[in-house]
Parts: sequence; C-alpha cells; structure tokens
Amino acid sequence: MYISKKDALAWFEFFAQLPEDEEIPPRQQELIYATLAQLETAVEHRREAALAQIPGLKTLAGRTLYVGDDAKFPQGCRSCLCGTGLGAVRRTHTCNLQCRFCYDYGAMDTIEPVGEGLWEIGGTKFYERDLDLLLSVHKKPTGIAYVYLEPFMEIEVYYGVVRRFRQAGVYQHMYTNGTLATQENLQALGEAGLDELRFNLGASGCADRVIEHMALAKRFIPRVGIETPMTPEFYEAFARKKRAILDTGIDFINCAELHLNENNIGNYEGETLYCTRLGYISPVFSRDLTLRFMAEAAREDWGVAVHDCSNMTKFARDLHLRAREGGWFGASAYGCEFARIPCWAFLPALQDDSLPFVREEPLPEGYRPGDLVF
Repeated sequence: MYISKKDALAWFEFFAQLPEDEEIPPRQQELIYATLAQLETAVEHRREAALAQIPGLKTLAGRTLYVGDDAKFPQGCRSCLCGTGLGAVRRTHTCNLQCRFCYDYGAMDTIEPVGEGLWEIGGTKFYERDLDLLLSVHKKPTGIAYVYLEPFMEIEVYYGVVRRFRQAGVYQHMYTNGTLATQENLQALGEAGLDELRFNLGASGCADRVIEHMALAKRFIPRVGIETPMTPEFYEAFARKKRAILDTGIDFINCAELHLNENNIGNYEGETLYCTRLGYISPVFSRDLTLRFMAEAAREDWGVAVHDCSNMTKFARDLHLRAREGGWFGASAYGCEFARIPCWAFLPALQDDSLPFVREEPLPEGYRPGDLVF
C-alpha cells in the first residue's frame, strides 16, 4: 500500500504511545512496514539526483560504490565483499574514547571480555598457540579484520597473532581511533606483517595528533586509510583539515553509513531517520553527506579511493558471506538492530516537509485511523 504521509504520521503517533510490551497485530504491522517503505523510497528517490552528480562513479561487482584510483580501493573491503567475507578476530573489549555514534555508547562497562589470553574467531575461543591447528583444519580466508574495540589499548599482544597470519599468507586489516598510536607500536605492527590500518578519524574529531599518526603509519604499513561513520561533525572537521589529511599519503577513505541501535539512537533523537529493507535504521544525513563527499573527491581528484560503505553495501556483505558459508539461497544475517521498530524515532521524518512521499494513495478500509482491526 502507498500510505500517505499524513496517514503515516497519524498512525506512528499512535504506535509511539503504545507500551513496549504491547503486541502489535498484523494489520498494524503492515502499516508500519508500508510507512518505512515509503520513507526508504523517498530517501532513495532524492539520492538519485546526488548520485548523478558524482563524476567517475564506479562499482565493485555491483556490491558497493566508490570513486578514485582502483588500485587504492581497500583490499580488506574486496575480501569482505568478493572474497571469503568479513573474518572478524576479536580480542580487546575496551576503548579509551566514548563516541556518540558508537554502537556500544553508554554500554562499555557491560561488554563481556573475550577471556584472558584468548582470541575469538568465528565465534570460537582460541589461544595464539591454536592458530596452527585452525589454519590446518579450515580453508585459509582471503582476509581477516581485527575489530572490537580499540586494539591499541593492548597492542603488544597482537604482534604474535599478526605475525602468524602473515606467515600463512592471510591479508589483515585493523581498526583504530589512532589516539594511542606511536612510532614504536606502528613500526612493530608493520614488522609483524599488518597489511592495512584503518583510522576512525571521526572518533577524535580529526585531531592533529591522529593525522600525524596516519602519516607515521604510512611509513611502516603498506595500506593506510580512514574508516569512520559519516556525520556532520566529521564532514565539517575533514573540510577544515583536508589538505593536511590528504598530505599524509593515505590510500582510501571509507565513509560508513551510520546505523543505530538501542545504545546510540538516543543521541540522534529528533533527526530524520529511515530504515533500509526493514533492517538498519540510519539518519538520512549520513549517506547524503557521503555522496556529497564523494562528488567533491572526484571533482578535485584527491588521489585516494573514496568508498560509499552504505547500508546497501552491508546488505551485500552479509548476503555474500552467507553464500560463501554454504547458506541456503537468500540467506543473510542482515536485519534490524531492534527487537521492535522504534516508531517514535520516525516522527521527525514524517514531519519533515523536505522529504515528500513519491506516491500516495488512500488507505483501504480497515487500515484507516479509527479503524482498529485486531
């Protein structure tokens, strides 16, 4: 159904007042899903014009978009989207910063540790000495990523594991906010065999010392880039320091579309949000800014690859990973981060006159406000 924005707003105002434990019957779920589809269509319709303004726009096997030098597109992303998938290696459950866009915002103290001396790979706990067994049993992945949360909190424990995967010929990338980097630990990572280091530059507000650390990392690690959720704060800070950032010699910039969960959604209350395929919920501004960012990079020829790591990219990532794992046709882990759609969060979008629905029709009988059917 092509619910009108007026009707959608009336229904969502009603749904927003319901107790969280009150079950929503199927017909009202239809109204919620129809509204989210209308919002998604409106957002993507408006973005078509923005995409058309990006010169030299490229695609990676139809799974993501980017601009810039093909050779500088991050190999870790190629592995994730076209190789064996995103092989996550987890170790550090703490961080020295608290970012409003972080999925663990306000919940750092509740994160369960991996275990003393242990590494979590594929949901299984391993000691470093177990890696030879793992590599002899499982097919070698095209790449792995060190994630969750800030590895430089205890970076010295990573060197041996990085060295072992390097010996096995596995491509490795790591994420960091960069504030704890030094010449000593960056050089040690490079000597151990890390292939790619990604700085969440938005976490520090594009701090000068982190920009210096990026240039330092480039001396020791083959591939260095930025991966950060695209927010107005990052967009503006990058613009102020663009020349200094690009002069570090980085290879790529991954612009992640910010998606929200129970921990961080309160930090974006009042923003215009939308939902992609009934899965990730994001502020509309995030990918809008990414597309503007990419257009600037292409027009000004920044000399780096700029990647649109959007919700669509993440959908393709999970679809690809499940296919590689031998999942059934259409299997994917992509889905909503919320047990129940937070209808209250979409009220600003339904009140936003700059985001009209593309097509509207009257609601059929039984779905109109006042026609509660259970």
